[in-house]
Amino acid sequence: MSTVHEVITARHCGITSFAFSLITNKCITDYDSQDEPNHEEVIDMGKLREPVLKEFVTRLVREIEASMNEDK
Repeated sequence: MSTVHEVITARHCGITSFAFSLITNKCITDYDSQDEPNHEEVIDMGKLREPVLKEFVTRLVREIEASMNEDK
């Protein structure tokens, strides 16, 4: 949730930014619910999605590198 503030600050400093987020826990909107978000579910989801994020970042870096090489 801090990404917005970080990007605003980066843009203010003239830094080009790219961001993505991984939602790792559920939002509890029912005030009567006994469920509570917890750190364990965040860690578990992060570990579960790690291979997908690795692949995403690897492809992203390759595309950026290829794009930069085309501009030379």
